[in-house]
This record gives sequence, structure tokens and C-alpha cells, in this order.
Amino acid sequence: MYGTIMRARVKPGRRDELERFIPDYAPAPDSGFIGVQVGWEDKDPNRLVLVVVFKDKESYVRNADDPRTDEMYRKQLEFLEGEPEWIDVSWAQYIGGATRA
Repeated sequence: MYGTIMRARVKPGRRDELERFIPDYAPAPDSGFIGVQVGWEDKDPNRLVLVVVFKDKESYVRNADDPRTDEMYRKQLEFLEGEPEWIDVSWAQYIGGATRA
């Protein structure tokens, strides 16, 4: 699996709008997109963290190169105070409570 972690500050008063926008930003299910987790930092409720997962790096790059992705990203920037921080990662393991007996 492959993906990215995004961290950004949301403009004051724009959080609710952004939360409604995020589901529209998701890639098509047949694109290799697995899912996204949306989180808000405890210390700063205007600080957003997204964890995005694709089945592989090729799917991720194909999505990144899609003009629709660029269009949605530019719309997302309207809600943010500047450019977000991006950390691209190869996911090595998932250890979750549901996997334990």
C-alpha cells in the first residue's frame, strides 16, 4: 500500500465547509483508492490531518497526475491557510483491534 499524510491549517470558520467538501474529493473506487482518515488535532482544532491510502504507488501517482485531482486540490486550498505539508509513505503494516482474536 502507498499514500500520503497531509497536515494543514484551516481558515477560521471554514472547518464545517471543508468537512462537507472532503467526501467529494475522494478518488473513484476503481482508481486503487482504499480510503482516507480525517482528523483534527487536539491542541489546535483548526489543524487538519488527512491519511490517504492507495493499493500501490502506481495508483497513487496515477491519481496525483489526474487533472480532476488538481482541480479538487485547488478548491481545497480555498479552505486552507497556505499550502499543506505532505508526507508520502509506503505503508508497511496495519495492526488494528479488529485483527486481534
